[in-house]
Amino acid sequence: MYKLTSKPLPEHAEVPLADDGRWETMVGHWTATARGAAHEPSAGEPGNADYVVSVGPEREGLVRQAQLAEITSLVRHQGDRVVGHEIRHLATPHPRTFLGKGAAQEIAARAREVGASMLVLDAELSPSQTRNLEDEAGMAICDREAVILNVFLRNARTRAARIQVEIAQLQYLRPRIRGVGLDMDQQTGATKNARGPGETASELMARKLDRRLEELEKAARRIGATGEIQRKERRACERIALVGYTNAGKTSLMNALTHAELSARDMPFETLDTTSRCLTRHGGDVLLSDTVGFIRRLPERLLASFESTLAEITEASLLVLVVDAADPERQLHIDTTGEVLERLGAQDIPRFYVFNKADRLDRRIAERTFDAWADGHPWTSLSSHDAEAVASLRARLVERARGRHRTRVFFVRYALTEATKDIYARCRVLESEATPHGLRLTVQGEPHVLAQIARTLKEIQ
Repeated sequence: MYKLTSKPLPEHAEVPLADDGRWETMVGHWTATARGAAHEPSAGEPGNADYVVSVGPEREGLVRQAQLAEITSLVRHQGDRVVGHEIRHLATPHPRTFLGKGAAQEIAARAREVGASMLVLDAELSPSQTRNLEDEAGMAICDREAVILNVFLRNARTRAARIQVEIAQLQYLRPRIRGVGLDMDQQTGATKNARGPGETASELMARKLDRRLEELEKAARRIGATGEIQRKERRACERIALVGYTNAGKTSLMNALTHAELSARDMPFETLDTTSRCLTRHGGDVLLSDTVGFIRRLPERLLASFESTLAEITEASLLVLVVDAADPERQLHIDTTGEVLERLGAQDIPRFYVFNKADRLDRRIAERTFDAWADGHPWTSLSSHDAEAVASLRARLVERARGRHRTRVFFVRYALTEATKDIYARCRVLESEATPHGLRLTVQGEPHVLAQIARTLKEIQ
């Protein structure tokens, strides 16, 4: 597990890095990734002993407890042990140390009492705040973004996901390299008859990191181009995307709706790759996609890195927002999902709410409450283990996806093979009848697609 803190390297104590002294280990990880090897932490690798601090303005007790529970869960899923935690109310962050000198020392003292080796703050820290806070606390610091990146790294299984996560991690690491401009010469100058200061250790490390980033970004562009081709091939289908807060049960619902066998372990960010399956048994004209889960304050660099993966959301004709109905923070999860969709530019795509895990509700909830949660959008409540409810949902989704479709008959001469291919690619062919002069096709599709095909046939026939 790679902890992104500013602890110094043993061989260059003057050059603190954001990888907790594991620069060579990370280089080894880069090499393994380039070869296509998946990264899995060693089974015997001891996790850090972490003291978790939920920091923020004073709010209702249940909200603060829920946020503490969330960051604690993320820390455990990154492979660390939580040896203590607390909630710290902070109206205005200190510009230099975020917490303030006195608070940092006070919290660090409590952390050391319980045997913690690292402070984890549920907040986004700047590189300078991280370094200053480490100086004041006298121990390693890890912020919220680093924790999320570590969880993403642990769950990345495909080559595309590993590349995307590593890009985000190295972008996070880049500004956290210290020592540029200090007197730590590694090479002499190359000028004839002169021996200048050359490059510092931090500059060499930064150049190594930049080269790796360039390699990864090229690989990401190649994978993105392949994904774009695949999405173009699917544009003839109606596409539905499952979206929602992480661990809301999207993959379990995907498995139930499409009879897939995707991994659906009870852990945050279990799904990082978009997976698409046919929602209809015959015709394949409706595709359902499972997408990466959202979380409050999702790092911007992760959204940027997963741009090609998240394109499945922005190109969908219907978004199914899956909500854990039994979670006391469901309204926060709904609001967070809406905010992320707005950041992606997908706020205007039609929505359908599925309030999942209804079997875990400890009381019956009135329909008007679900109406309020769905904010006027259509909805249903179910358990993904209820086969009858899942079958009903599948029928409703297919009906909504095809609701705008119209049926039309086209006559295409045998010589017009390209026009025939276009019809099969963009529409659902209900019936095909061979005549002496061509094909009579009864097709179903969106009105604007049918009109465009009609104009094309009129021009070439």
